[in-house]
Amino acid sequence: MEITVALSGNPNSGKTTLFNALTGARQHVGNYPGVTVEKRQGIYLYNGHHIHLVDLPGTYSLTAYSLEEVVARDFLVDEKPAVVVDIVDASNLERNLYLTVQFMEMGQPVCIALNMMDVARDRGITIDAAKLSKLLGVPVIPTVARKGKGKKELIETVVNNPPQSGPLEISYGNDIDRALLEMVPEIKNGHFLTDRYPARWTALKYLENDEQIRKLGKRSNPVLSERLERIVRRVANHIEGTLDSYPEAIIADHRYGFIKSIISQGVLKRGDDRSRLYLSDKIDRVVTNRFLGPLIMLAVLFGLYQFTFTYSEAPVGWLETLFGWIDDLAQTHLPDGLLKSLIISGIIDGVGGVLGFVPLIMFMFCGIAILEDSGYLARVAFMMDRVFRIFGLHGSSVMAFIVSGGIAGGCAVPGVMATRTLKSPRERLATLLTVPFMNCGAKLPVFALLVAAFFAHRQASMMFAITLISWGGALLTARLLRSTLIKGESTPFVMELPPYRLPTFKGLAIHTWERTWQYIKKAGTIILGISILLWAMMTFPGLPDSAVQSFEQKRAALKEEAPTSIAATLEQKTEDALPRQAKALKEELLAIDREEAEAALRYSIAGRIGTALEPISRWAGFDWRTNIALVGGFAAKEVVVSTLGTAYSLGEVDPEETAALSETLAASPAWSPVTALSLIIFTIFYAPCFVTVVCIVRESGTWKWGLFSMIFNTVLAFGLATLVYQAGTAMGIVGG
Repeated sequence: MEITVALSGNPNSGKTTLFNALTGARQHVGNYPGVTVEKRQGIYLYNGHHIHLVDLPGTYSLTAYSLEEVVARDFLVDEKPAVVVDIVDASNLERNLYLTVQFMEMGQPVCIALNMMDVARDRGITIDAAKLSKLLGVPVIPTVARKGKGKKELIETVVNNPPQSGPLEISYGNDIDRALLEMVPEIKNGHFLTDRYPARWTALKYLENDEQIRKLGKRSNPVLSERLERIVRRVANHIEGTLDSYPEAIIADHRYGFIKSIISQGVLKRGDDRSRLYLSDKIDRVVTNRFLGPLIMLAVLFGLYQFTFTYSEAPVGWLETLFGWIDDLAQTHLPDGLLKSLIISGIIDGVGGVLGFVPLIMFMFCGIAILEDSGYLARVAFMMDRVFRIFGLHGSSVMAFIVSGGIAGGCAVPGVMATRTLKSPRERLATLLTVPFMNCGAKLPVFALLVAAFFAHRQASMMFAITLISWGGALLTARLLRSTLIKGESTPFVMELPPYRLPTFKGLAIHTWERTWQYIKKAGTIILGISILLWAMMTFPGLPDSAVQSFEQKRAALKEEAPTSIAATLEQKTEDALPRQAKALKEELLAIDREEAEAALRYSIAGRIGTALEPISRWAGFDWRTNIALVGGFAAKEVVVSTLGTAYSLGEVDPEETAALSETLAASPAWSPVTALSLIIFTIFYAPCFVTVVCIVRESGTWKWGLFSMIFNTVLAFGLATLVYQAGTAMGIVGG
């Protein structure tokens, strides 16, 4: 038997923790049809029952103020789950029950998971779950999701004692109640949206000025919709004139009044010492202090990088050795030709270069998961609000920046989508245009490669500096946009600070693996495809026969000039046994081979593109090989690493030289620390990857802003990179 169960609740109520505890590895992540809101689903097996769990987006309300609320509401209406498990934070019972009441008003079969009972107990709060269940008329199961407590009892209730549906009716005061008495019969008699929603609930949504329901109503029955709106306008005018308020506020007040009446009937008791500071409050006095808070935040950030680079160094080295061994194996056993070139240069050196950073990515994601699950990232958002206001942004923008890689390792796509929580269109637009400057997981391999090659003794410090540069650039750009193209006042910021929690090993493992697996999948699909395409562009059309013959003639001439005995030893003896003259001859022949390989690469489609850009790009220190990589980076930033690996592999003609790419770059005369720094700056700021651009277009509603982000970001990046390279060169920073 299969049962569909929806998990819903306020943000930070432990909803996703409970979902992970129930589903473990039996879960997958996608998007809801037609929108970019994340959809998480999983399976829980219980006594032959297949329980299909859907983790709905966290919301405070079912009134359609944000896309997450619309998605959650539409799922409940369209999919009709057997049970809605409402995860309620027991330490903030009154506020969390507001969503519960809305589920009940909608007629949904609700079961309450009274979560974080341990936090409530630590705060001196005692809750009578049985009395709460009796007063509300729905099952109430105490849980501690992060420890897995109560999950078995919750599932047993869902399967064996499912709640009954039936719309809850609350009195909203004389004015609203009279309007409902007038509107509900009209809705019922006109069969107005009654196939989807209860009549009273539809009337409430009209009174709450729910834009989605009003649009549906106008499409369904414009005449009746207009009659309902006239009633709403009349009531709104009366409430404003007599109470200096509006219907939405009156409805919310009475919902909280209903909740208060429930709680005050012995459901909740507090300890005698109500004035004491809870542990989270005590920590926050230090962590969010105006002066100490930012210093602690910077120390935490630096510690994260120190942890990541220190402990990932060994496994990264193991993977480099593994891919080197695979490379040697292919060199030895594959016959010369295009297939060998594709496998070694296109796949092993291309994709292998990206996969080599998996341990570093995993350690970074693990560190970020600790900060998220502990509740510290919410404090970062709180503290950064003071700074963001200076630059014309909103405190809620902080989470979009963090999701995009503000601490490193995120992704700009969900970062752009996270801007939906911003109510002001101007602040939202300024945020979604600047979040791509953050150090997403795709940029990390580029930074790690260059830092390892040129700044090996101060890797954590360099990553810390790169993070500060990306934040500073994003904020200054936001200030520029808000002062010119996107003018307007900033809106107030209010957010909830969840209590500090000790992350669980299972939660950390799931969060770390989910993000790491996304990176691995991208390397094995998108990056693989682009690497093969770029390999083809760097291989074909190949040198014309006349050029090949010219190089052959150079080799033949060298061999003819050498004594016959010396030329013969090249085929007969190993490198160590070669006479000095033979070694010199071999080096000269290899130099011709390198010259031919470079000529072939330059003559290729990609080589011609890179060479054509070189007169401009050399101002920033980029040669034609780097140009090829950066053009590929428009599709996905990881391609910069894979393309450099392919370009330098195709240019390498001695099979005995299998140095890591970082070592190859460090030894190349075309590279220096200032070149690496210039490329780092360019990578931070240049055009977002193609998927992010598409997401910006979808979220802004026009291609104009997608094209703007590509052109403006690239021009800005090139200008800054040129400034860095020219200044560094002038100061003589050219040594390896």
